[in-house]
Amino acid sequence: MTAPEPTDAAPAFPGPTARPWYASALLALAGVTLLLLSVWAFARWQSPYPFYGTASQGVRASGFQGVAHTGRPYAFTPGQGGRATALFFGFTHCANICPLTLSYLNKVRDRLSPEEKKQLDIVLVSVDPARDTPERLAGYVPFFGSGTGVRIPEPALGEVARAYGVAYQKVDVKGAGYQINHTTATYLIDRAGRVRVLWDYTQLPQVERVLADVRYVLETPTP
Repeated sequence: MTAPEPTDAAPAFPGPTARPWYASALLALAGVTLLLLSVWAFARWQSPYPFYGTASQGVRASGFQGVAHTGRPYAFTPGQGGRATALFFGFTHCANICPLTLSYLNKVRDRLSPEEKKQLDIVLVSVDPARDTPERLAGYVPFFGSGTGVRIPEPALGEVARAYGVAYQKVDVKGAGYQINHTTATYLIDRAGRVRVLWDYTQLPQVERVLADVRYVLETPTP
C-alpha cells in the first residue's frame, strides 16, 4: 500500500450563507424607523405639545431698534406688555414669499378672538434697508392687514439677523436691479419673550394648524 501524496490544497469549507434580500430590506427599514422615532422623541422632549411648526427650545428672543413704517422710532422688547409676536424678515420688492407670509399671518390673526388679537403682534423686519424706507413700508405692510414694518440700517441689521439665525444676500438680477435671498422662517415669540415655534412660509397656508400653535403659545407662555 502506498501513502497518499501530500497536497497544498486547503480543505474546502462552506462559505458564508448569503443574506436574503428581504432580510437586508427589513434591517434597513428598522434602522430608518429607529431614526425617525429618535427625531420624534427629541422633538417631544423639546416640547410636549405637537406643534405644527418646528418647536424651539424657548431661548430668549433678541430685542432691536429701528424706525417703524409710521416714521416713528421703534424698539422691540420681546414680551413687552405681555404680548406675543410673529416676527419675520423680508422686503417689499419680494415677489411672493413676503406678501404670502404677511397675508397668511393676518388671516391667522383675524381668526383670533378680540381678546386674543390684543395679545399678538405681526412684525416685518426689512432686509433691504436701502430701498425699504419707512414711506415705502407704510404703503406695503398695512395693505395686508395689521402689522408693523421696521427698517434697521446696516450694520445693525446684520447683528439682529445673526441673533435670530437669519441669512440674507443681495443678488443682482439682469434688467431688474437686485433681489434679496433670505431665510423664510417666521418666529413666534411668546408673552415671556421666548422663541417657541418657527414656521416656514410653505406651512403658513395651513391657517387652522398655525392658529392652533398660536393659541397654545398665548395660553402657555414659558416661565
